[in-house]
Amino acid sequence: MSTFYIQAFSNTQEKRDKKSNKEQKDFSSQVSQSKVPLSKLQDQFPLPPINERLAKEMITDILKDEVIKTGTRKVVVGLSGGIDSALSYRLATLAFGTENVLAILMPYKLSSSSSIEDALELLKQTGGQYEKIEITSMADAYFHSYHITDKLRMGNVLARLRMIVLYDISARENALVIGTSNKTEMLLGYSTLWGDMASAVNPIGDLYKTQVRALARYLDIPKSILDKPPSADLWEGQSDEKELQTTYDFADRILYAYTDQMKPETQILKEIKTNIPEQLEVAKRLMNRIKKMQYKRKLPIIVKLSHRTIGREFRYPRDWNL
Repeated sequence: MSTFYIQAFSNTQEKRDKKSNKEQKDFSSQVSQSKVPLSKLQDQFPLPPINERLAKEMITDILKDEVIKTGTRKVVVGLSGGIDSALSYRLATLAFGTENVLAILMPYKLSSSSSIEDALELLKQTGGQYEKIEITSMADAYFHSYHITDKLRMGNVLARLRMIVLYDISARENALVIGTSNKTEMLLGYSTLWGDMASAVNPIGDLYKTQVRALARYLDIPKSILDKPPSADLWEGQSDEKELQTTYDFADRILYAYTDQMKPETQILKEIKTNIPEQLEVAKRLMNRIKKMQYKRKLPIIVKLSHRTIGREFRYPRDWNL
């Protein structure tokens, strides 16, 4: 099935590039100083392809299989008003129906008001049910007690606090938590360990950011969500691409070449240096981050003492005996 899946995605590359006008403009700005034709760069570093219809069918089928075999049909999703959580929520409603999907809105006092508005617009479109839980008092109690003002620490606390809320509600509802982290974020470590990375099942974890955009557009996610600049909305004015110091469009091209196409790092850097040398350091940083952040994508290390250590010799499928 996986071979068919990859081939079907690859067969839609031309269609995928035509549909991603905004992404192409972003990439054009990256190479505006280069004399190399954009078409040549697209051949060397294409966007990861996607067959939206097939992706929707496979994701919803797998969601149903993984959730229902645990004995429930109910799921909870943290809905931020951003494109990633909107897509995860939409896929969950397609898999289980809106009656079995509970969206949780968890604003902090510095969250953008438009984020809540966008989340509510999606819920209105789908007729979904939701709860709004303010986390300001919970977070500020900790921040004030320990005089925390560092933005990174505050952002991590907020992400983990939201996951505490989601898992508590999932216990109340006998439901599973649906993940909202995409492949680009996880490869670059642009996510919080035990925060937004936590979930029972992640429907978009194998989709790059540009694929998320394409699938969200296919599933009629509201335009206000599709068009907004990517942001984790952890503090006012935060921008994903500003922090990453590149566009998701460019990042996805490098990550796809390095991870999925398995191009050697030396080859990627040589092609970048030849065609768009101003992006050489960006490409280096992206590939270095993949390696540096590998620990986030693995379970904690267990010091081995016995003959059968959990995660090593003692290895069984996740759904063992279900």
